[in-house]
Amino acid sequence: YLSNMNFNHLNEVGETYWEHLWCTIKYCCLFLGLSIIILIHGIFPFILTNTASDRIKVLHHDLTCKKLKTHDE
Repeated sequence: YLSNMNFNHLNEVGETYWEHLWCTIKYCCLFLGLSIIILIHGIFPFILTNTASDRIKVLHHDLTCKKLKTHDE
């Protein structure tokens, strides 16, 4: 079944199927956690004022560098 699927995306990101799956699971957990932090911040705007935005900036940097690294190889 999997052999009939298009795996171009995996080649583009330079990951195996299992590496990509693990990476997406980690991002899913991160986003769930950030969603909770953002909700708490919405209720109590005086706490966690930069937590989510700082983490999103780091994530953007990591993903941008990963994409550049993959295309340079």
